[in-house]
Amino acid sequence: MSIIKISLAQWSLHKRFQSGALENLDFPAFTRDHFDLSALEYVNIFFKQTTNSYVRELKQRCDDNGVKSLLIMCDGLGRLGDPDRIKREKAVENHLIWLELASKLSCHSIRVNAESEGSFEEQCQYSVDGLRELSQKADDFDLNILVENHGGLSSNGAWLSQVMQGVHLENCGTLPDFGNFDDYDKYKGVKEMMPWAKSVSAKSFDFDNEGNEINIDYHKMMQIVLSQGYSSYFGIEYEGDKYSDIEGVNLTIDLLKSFENTEV
Repeated sequence: MSIIKISLAQWSLHKRFQSGALENLDFPAFTRDHFDLSALEYVNIFFKQTTNSYVRELKQRCDDNGVKSLLIMCDGLGRLGDPDRIKREKAVENHLIWLELASKLSCHSIRVNAESEGSFEEQCQYSVDGLRELSQKADDFDLNILVENHGGLSSNGAWLSQVMQGVHLENCGTLPDFGNFDDYDKYKGVKEMMPWAKSVSAKSFDFDNEGNEINIDYHKMMQIVLSQGYSSYFGIEYEGDKYSDIEGVNLTIDLLKSFENTEV
């Protein structure tokens, strides 16, 4: 029997943050008020500041609204699998401030990208090197480094599995996203990533009249995830246009809750 734990990925509300209609500091209250969820997943580009006072204020607002911070999705910090060692090391260095910030918010992880260049094997080698170095530094903060299928070879489940085996550190894992697989079979990809999954992104785009996601077979996907004994959070990431962000998130909440107590 399964109990579905649900968090909200900040990207679901990206239009509000990008327009200035919603501020990062208001994310905890907005999530609690509109969705009654108690767990958050941030995106680094929506942090206007990284000062201690700003982080303390955000942490206080989380506490005031009874929500907890799970992770920070980090983009635009350089390629952890860059063929140039100096650039790889710079990318690792660029992530350190987010490790510190995530630790202060009591997150369990930061989500990173395994971007690289070269042949299949070369990109694997470069990414293993960068991820291992960052994961070793993350261990000092008691944090995980999670790689999402987020373009390039990271959207190839077999490649990412090989990378995970190469890094071979307990605090380096995956964040399977139900979308983001390009031409790769999404169900095969999620299954390949699940042995290292410490979080899951419940991507959604559109729904039929019965509340089923029409682009992703959620019954098949949830069976894959739950059959692996996964019991952590499903982070909602709504990216559709047919419904408003609030409607889309609520539809995804309802869909995920329909799998509670599912036998696998």
